[in-house]
Amino acid sequence: MAEEILIPLAFFASVFGILYVYFTARNRERMSMIEKGVDPSIFTSKKNYSNMTLKFGMLLVGISLGILVGSLIDEYTTLPEEVGYFSMIFLFGGLALIVNSILEEKKTKS
Repeated sequence: MAEEILIPLAFFASVFGILYVYFTARNRERMSMIEKGVDPSIFTSKKNYSNMTLKFGMLLVGISLGILVGSLIDEYTTLPEEVGYFSMIFLFGGLALIVNSILEEKKTKS
């Protein structure tokens, strides 16, 4: 009976522990940098989320194309179902990330 509750408790305790260690280490690092006279403006980074959004969107499109082509392979060939789906998902997801990196490279050059 106690096993059912231990797994979720262990999961949330692990997540809390990881986040706690991450934020306390980051705070200690920042405090030591401030004590050494480093400019604190480096902590507020202006991230460009448009590239990340494009990458995530292209990855999802690639995965959906992989699922579509995987279902076609499953329907019209004698390959096992898992082979068609997994190979096409990874193939099209990887192709989407490659195309995204090419687009980002072109954007930074211009």
